[in-house]
Amino acid sequence: MLTERQKKILGTIIEEYTETGGAVGSAVVDKKYNLGVSPATIRNEMVVLIKEGYLTKPHTSAGRIPTSMAFRFYIKELMKEKELSVAEEVAVKEKIWDYRFESEKLLREITKTLAEKTKILALTITTEGNLYQSGHANILDIPEFYDIDVTKTVLSLIEEINEVQKLFAKSFSDEPIHVLIGSELGTELLEPCSLIFTDFKAGPKLQGKIGVIGPRRLDFSYIIPVIRYFTELLGEINRP
Repeated sequence: MLTERQKKILGTIIEEYTETGGAVGSAVVDKKYNLGVSPATIRNEMVVLIKEGYLTKPHTSAGRIPTSMAFRFYIKELMKEKELSVAEEVAVKEKIWDYRFESEKLLREITKTLAEKTKILALTITTEGNLYQSGHANILDIPEFYDIDVTKTVLSLIEEINEVQKLFAKSFSDEPIHVLIGSELGTELLEPCSLIFTDFKAGPKLQGKIGVIGPRRLDFSYIIPVIRYFTELLGEINRP
């Protein structure tokens, strides 16, 4: 059971790591976030967080990075969602509204729009086995994908509909929006990645799953509500 101070320090480290992608040291936590405790106290609490499995130390850095367990704790206990503004919601709806009676164009456009909003790779799959994807170029700007083996693994995987279906079949909670982080994706080369997805239903016939794949340090507080809105929109615009 983490103390309130440990939760605050862990949340701070996760948010800094999400923003920068670099290991986070106690000096950064102290100077940038002004938690009201000494650097020595921060260091001591970070040692505890390592022992408890929430932080790990990269070989090449003096800082610490959050583990998959830390991200899952953050999502469940610490995260404050960043809701879309009304203007953002209207802009998304306007982009796809004209396609609401054409299933294929609708799913192609909503996948493209999801990739644009999240700035990562978006995927949509239907129960009939149709796969839509967009945002391939987005991941090339993300440091985790400078590793060519990671990028090749992701791009190869999303070309195989059976592999995408296997990923979307995984779930670690009863929450409507599913999050798979690092090793939960099932292969070592996907350790630097995360997947967020959910089920959608648009009318009596069109249903499937929609989500995004990107680095393990996704901005969960923004992307989770974005995916929720896209799912609600699909349910709304094709309602019989």
